[in-house]
Amino acid sequence: MTTKPIFRHSPLITLTVALALAASSQSALSFQPLITDDTGTQGTGGNQLEFGMTEDKAVQGSTTTKTRTVPLTYTRGVLDTLDLYVSASSVRINSTNTAANASGGGNPALGGKWRFYENESSKTSLGFKQEFRLPVSTAKERLSLGVGKTSSSSTLILTQEVPFGAVHANLWSSSDRYEDTSINANATTTRFSVAPVWEVTEQFKLALDGGTETRRTSAASTRSRTLEFGAIYSPNKNLDFALGVIRKADNATAQTVTNSVTGGVTWRFK
Repeated sequence: MTTKPIFRHSPLITLTVALALAASSQSALSFQPLITDDTGTQGTGGNQLEFGMTEDKAVQGSTTTKTRTVPLTYTRGVLDTLDLYVSASSVRINSTNTAANASGGGNPALGGKWRFYENESSKTSLGFKQEFRLPVSTAKERLSLGVGKTSSSSTLILTQEVPFGAVHANLWSSSDRYEDTSINANATTTRFSVAPVWEVTEQFKLALDGGTETRRTSAASTRSRTLEFGAIYSPNKNLDFALGVIRKADNATAQTVTNSVTGGVTWRFK
């Protein structure tokens, strides 16, 4: 009896998909459509439902990979300054290397955000967000749909209100742990980002979100820069429609350039 070898992504495909997913990694959506989160919480008894979709197109050498990520996140305010959330997502990958094509559920996520400091006079607040990503199956991991071991991320958040709106800054660190490290090496990623948000009118906001990110494995380190333009329309205080355009490029050889479009709806209710 003969057995088929398990398909293994080439290093080029694996890196391309990893960077594309990192560009859209909003398993628990932040301040839609931005990558950078804010210190806002729902308040005791408040609820929030976020639905989004991100389309990434990553080009590395002669390989083009398109990734569609569709996350759904429910957030509950357990205290005025503390939110807990749960998130699920669907991922579809289409590549010019057809053997890398895949679709299925990504890593479910559980997390919380705590605003631990607030100064009314200076309009400054600080928060901390912790997230745990639950593992996908080994088969899904081999298809680059997620990580096969429980992984986590931590974010330190600053929000400063200013005359034109607000400025948000994040220091984010993530640990990706794989079941089969012969295909994907465990990685640690750190990112610093800043996002000024202009309140053009009471219902309309414009945002610019820029950051730098470093992904490290035992074998290599890859640095990326990200820039996003975003818009948020709020017909009322409980409903937001968001749209963003993102460009991300790394310093690897060959370089990966990812262009993304992201959109979403946020609904807050009691």
